[in-house]
Amino acid sequence: MIGGAAGLLAGAAGVGAAARAEDKKAAETCCMECCECREACLACVVACLDEAGRKDCIKLCLDCAEICAACSGVSARKGPMAAAVMALCADACDKCAAECEKHKDDKACMACAKACRACAKMCREMSKAK
Repeated sequence: MIGGAAGLLAGAAGVGAAARAEDKKAAETCCMECCECREACLACVVACLDEAGRKDCIKLCLDCAEICAACSGVSARKGPMAAAVMALCADACDKCAAECEKHKDDKACMACAKACRACAKMCREMSKAK
């Protein structure tokens, strides 16, 4: 009986360790997506500064970059506000991507849109998992 209980506890501990490792990997992936998105947003801002009529794109990219930076930090430390910040990040990334996708001829905008879509997807998944 004792051996059976010990086996169950060891098995449960293994499952717990595996779940923690998976959570850690997911948080690291979220942080990476946020950092890559932030970089793409800032590169887009630089490219859009030379273009007329890109005020909305620049504003959204700057907001998105700041929110991605915050999300990366909060998700890395698994803060109590992580799910809320991740949901906000997903929303900001969606809005930024939609604006950048209007500029199909601009490589920086299209790269930003792609990074934003990937970040939004990851943040949305992570916010629901919390």
